Amino acid sequence: MPQAPILVHVAQKVGGFAALARELGISRQAVDQWKRIPAHRVIEIEKLSRISRHELRPDLHPREGVAA
Repeated sequence: MPQAPILVHVAQKVGGFAALARELGISRQAVDQWKRIPAHRVIEIEKLSRISRHELRPDLHPREGVAA
């Protein structure tokens, strides 16, 4: 299954999908099942990747003053 562009971007920033899974303490297979970043992982992934939560999940974290 092709990954969402933001997941690919996150993986590139942290050294690949295996590195992302390792940093999160989960299996690579678990990450492969994501269609988007799970809500409970957004803040943790923001810290790892330095990609803002607004970019990771704009549906959950819209920028201030912008309607969701």
